[in-house]
Amino acid sequence: MKYLIAGLGNIGEGYKETRHNIGFKILDAMAVASNISFTDKRYGAICHLKYKGRELILLKPSTFMNLSGNAVSYWMKKENIQLENTLVVVDDIALPLGSIRMRPKGSDGGHNGLLHITSILGTHDYPRIRFGIGNSYRTGSQIDFVLGKWDNEERKVIEERIPIAIEMIKSFTFAGLDLTMTAFNKEGKIKPVAEKKDPPEGKSL
Repeated sequence: MKYLIAGLGNIGEGYKETRHNIGFKILDAMAVASNISFTDKRYGAICHLKYKGRELILLKPSTFMNLSGNAVSYWMKKENIQLENTLVVVDDIALPLGSIRMRPKGSDGGHNGLLHITSILGTHDYPRIRFGIGNSYRTGSQIDFVLGKWDNEERKVIEERIPIAIEMIKSFTFAGLDLTMTAFNKEGKIKPVAEKKDPPEGKSL
């Protein structure tokens, strides 16, 4: 049985270690832990992972965030993967830093990657893991925030939480969506950080 795991992000050195690229970061960590590596293919970097009789195709789209749907749709068709076996891993400013939620479907919530995937697939009924990056930015500075790099304190939090996201991905492919949500969504919840901080300047989507 095949599964497509699409971690969203933007390609290029300038986007490495940015909050918007948590999908890339989670899949990179998953590949390193399994001693496999990504290969550049059409519309994205790909690697194949075997887990308990399942074949996981990890995808990091090279289309940039706003055109993520092109990569997801192409690899679903190429590998003949059903919608219910397609999992999108994405950052979420609506969740506290480090909180992780799996959902069977949902709106794009203003996220351009999800917006394009929904547009291309013609439905929002696809599973996703939402990884909280917090919302510590001033009004009107959302773009600067999501394209900003993790600070040292944030990096400590996400490094502790990424293994949970990886286990959720594995559980999704083996135990299924419902059991994974039951088992992990409570564990993935953490309280928001109250204080705000100034975002970096000079970045754009």
